Amino acid sequence: MATLADLGPWLTGPLGWAPTAWWALFGHFAMLSLLAIGGAITTVPEMHRFVVQERGWLNDTTFSGSVALAQAAPGPNVLFVAVIGFNTAGLAGVVATMAGSLLPSTVVAVAAGRWGRQPQTLRLYQAFTEGLAPITLGLLLSTGWVLTEPSRTRWGTAPLVLATVLLMQKTRLSPVWLVAAGAVAGVAGWV
Repeated sequence: MATLADLGPWLTGPLGWAPTAWWALFGHFAMLSLLAIGGAITTVPEMHRFVVQERGWLNDTTFSGSVALAQAAPGPNVLFVAVIGFNTAGLAGVVATMAGSLLPSTVVAVAAGRWGRQPQTLRLYQAFTEGLAPITLGLLLSTGWVLTEPSRTRWGTAPLVLATVLLMQKTRLSPVWLVAAGAVAGVAGWV
């Protein structure tokens, strides 16, 4: 039977007992949740800066792998936040990153939804949401740039990215096949 000591790595991850780090994760992800125009995925560059470059809690490969694994898995897109939290600080990191990511943005979304239903503010609400589209695109492109960091210099990365974009735009091919192709390219050492 497992003891509490055996569960330590699962509970607290590589950081060990580090409440200060958990609060730092919570605070940073809470701040990012208020900037996540277009979803949590658009804040990946800032998450990377914080946990990889500033704190050194993860390396580029582990960070990109965390995001890629969660994006390939079925379920909500935001699960990558939990994987980053787990790889950083175990289950405590999952709680810190997910609570930080979900609590503030949920409050804002509920308030904005109520505000947008009021007839006197409908046009302002529509203009606001339409103005966010180009910002969201820019944030998504920045996220893509960060995620290609570990494999950007390999010869197969650019063709795989281009093929993915073209196939998603020009066909009705399920993304599952593109995920499978990416996995094969990775195993083969092309990316």
